[in-house]
Amino acid sequence: MNKPVSEASERNKQPILDVIQPLFYDCDEILEIGTGTGQHAVFFGAALPDSVWRTSDLSENHDGILEWLRDCGTENVLPPLELDVDELPWPIKRVGGVFSANTAHIMAWPSVVNMFFGVGQALDTGGVFCLYGPFNYNHEYTSQSNAEFDAWLKSVALHQGIRDFEEICTLAKLHGMQLESDITMPANNRTLVFRKMAGVQEQ
Repeated sequence: MNKPVSEASERNKQPILDVIQPLFYDCDEILEIGTGTGQHAVFFGAALPDSVWRTSDLSENHDGILEWLRDCGTENVLPPLELDVDELPWPIKRVGGVFSANTAHIMAWPSVVNMFFGVGQALDTGGVFCLYGPFNYNHEYTSQSNAEFDAWLKSVALHQGIRDFEEICTLAKLHGMQLESDITMPANNRTLVFRKMAGVQEQ
């Protein structure tokens, strides 16, 4: 099969790397939720050679990810784990970092809730979760293009939609993570950086 290619991933991979590289540089292992095409994984893995980059996605996306992995020759990027955020507990050991891009607005809201539960369980104390994508603030769009994108998402599937920053932060806190940074990204996107707090009861 031909490697799947996302033009958006090509455009945003360097700006995202500029944000996550200093956050993940000392992580032994980073879990990527919703690896998608695999473009981000091979690019980020090459830039973080001392870390293991653990790809994951639903099984139907694995062949495309494996095509990217076969071509990149980067040994620290692992084959995809079959991970459905709704199937708890996740088949993953503790990790120092978690990354996910453009997933929260595609998942149904209950799945977003489950994602944060799973991340809270998987992250080591002091670990970082970086979530990239568009977000609303105080239930309002940050741009006309985001409003149009949200309408398109809902036209494709009613469960999709741009999520509210405040509700995302509430979820994070519920599962032991504190917002550390809210970083402006190109094309009206953000990178939200959450850190796993010490002293939180872990199950």
